[in-house]
Amino acid sequence: MRTVKKRLKMSKFERLLYIFTLVVLVITPFALVFSQATLSEINFEVEKTRKQITTQEKKNTSLTMKINELASLEKIQEVAKEQGLSYNNHNIRTITEENIQTSDVE
Repeated sequence: MRTVKKRLKMSKFERLLYIFTLVVLVITPFALVFSQATLSEINFEVEKTRKQITTQEKKNTSLTMKINELASLEKIQEVAKEQGLSYNNHNIRTITEENIQTSDVE
């Protein structure tokens, strides 16, 4: 006697569910690797940008120090002497809030 094997019939929903699960199981490792690679690349760019910011801050500090040095009274007097100019204290006027307000009214 022959044994008859019964085949279980799956509904369309069950087949769709199995296919979906299989696809998710196959795609998940690739998605994880891709997301980690993207994250690593972004972290690299962030560190590169931080380094550029640090370098620029150092340049800014250096330039500020040079500006302060060149704008010092001693340097101005030195350049004035080299150019044949004299320091006349009578030509210097101090501007105060009162002077500004009265000039606005006029």
